[in-house]
Amino acid sequence: MLNTPFIHRNLPRLLLQARESVMCHTRPSLRSHGLSDQQWRVLRVLGEHAHDNAGVETGRVAKEAFLLGPSLTGVLTRMARDGLIERHRCPQDARRTVVRATALGLAKVQALSQSIEAHYGWMEGQLGKTALQDLYALLDQVIALEGDGPAPAPKSPRRKKASP
Repeated sequence: MLNTPFIHRNLPRLLLQARESVMCHTRPSLRSHGLSDQQWRVLRVLGEHAHDNAGVETGRVAKEAFLLGPSLTGVLTRMARDGLIERHRCPQDARRTVVRATALGLAKVQALSQSIEAHYGWMEGQLGKTALQDLYALLDQVIALEGDGPAPAPKSPRRKKASP
């Protein structure tokens, strides 16, 4: 019998499994609005930047929606065809493209945000507000630790007991 050299659990797999568990509740709503997961991620980003009348550069959309450039191009083409977004050349640099959600796209963001927020409310009820906040803080720390910047200080209200 082979002993595994691994001591820790498979964190990437657990994170993917957690994502899929959450998305199982979200996907039916997305599909009822005719959206794929990727289209929803783009609309969510554009909804969060809806106040920016100039639109959002496609590179930023790709980064915030976690889509590779070639995939984003196809997603944006379908979304423009379906009237969910508008694409324009960047006024400051014609080599770049900016996108903006249309009224239809923003209406879908508004409609979906209600069911998604209701699910997050349910999760908060099951886990407790503090545990959910701790989860967000831990995920932010892991992202910062493995990413470009320093890890933010923990925001947990719990304190460690002092050693004797």
